[in-house]
Amino acid sequence: MSTVAQDSGLHARDVHVAFGGLKALKGVDLKLKRGEVLGLIGPNGAGKTTMVNVLTGFQAATSGDVTLDGRSLSGLGPRNVARAGVARSFQAARLFRDLTVRQNLEVAGIGSGRKRKAARALADALLDWIGCAGKANLLAGSLPYGDERRIGIARALALSPKYVLLDEPASGMNDQECDALMRLIAEIPDRFDCGVLLIEHNMQVVMGACRRVHVLDNGKSLAEGTPAEMRANAEVRRAYLGTKSDHGQLI
Repeated sequence: MSTVAQDSGLHARDVHVAFGGLKALKGVDLKLKRGEVLGLIGPNGAGKTTMVNVLTGFQAATSGDVTLDGRSLSGLGPRNVARAGVARSFQAARLFRDLTVRQNLEVAGIGSGRKRKAARALADALLDWIGCAGKANLLAGSLPYGDERRIGIARALALSPKYVLLDEPASGMNDQECDALMRLIAEIPDRFDCGVLLIEHNMQVVMGACRRVHVLDNGKSLAEGTPAEMRANAEVRRAYLGTKSDHGQLI
């Protein structure tokens, strides 16, 4: 059996990140498989966004490695990591505000190697899926916050990734918006044939979208298991003690 076959997936091994004397990540091991939604949770400052930045080439690891199907991504940078098959959304949507909603997705589709016509067809299909087909011709800068978040996810998916990393997509959304977002995220693996890493504080969304959850605390892996197991885990509860989700619930 080949090394790639044995090590399929997006895999972080013993990843350390230090910013001067601050150690943001301390030997984290994490593996995301295609076809699953893996939740990455932890208190504020646990290292979640730093982990996403390492996985997507925005931050170099001080030591350790990230591999995609057995091949190292170290040193590639975000553009080449995206071309290799790892896309992301951001806490701030970072849309091209002077382009239309459709054009924001078309740009991503063209960037993944599609012709303009195919990129537009994909953009329209994605907008229909997220419930924003009627807003295709609006300027992205005119969108309400919840729509910006959904468009950010759709733009990442327009790159046709093997893995997509969603950084706190439910932040600032109300309960109804969170329910709709949770259902969309849960559909991604089957609909787009990719794995999803969901970084999220909102446990309602995590419990509804993820089958497996990895918990970080103070830059270290604390626990991993099903959402119900993590919610019942005493160490996880201690890590969150006094920390409330966006909807006021302790983990």
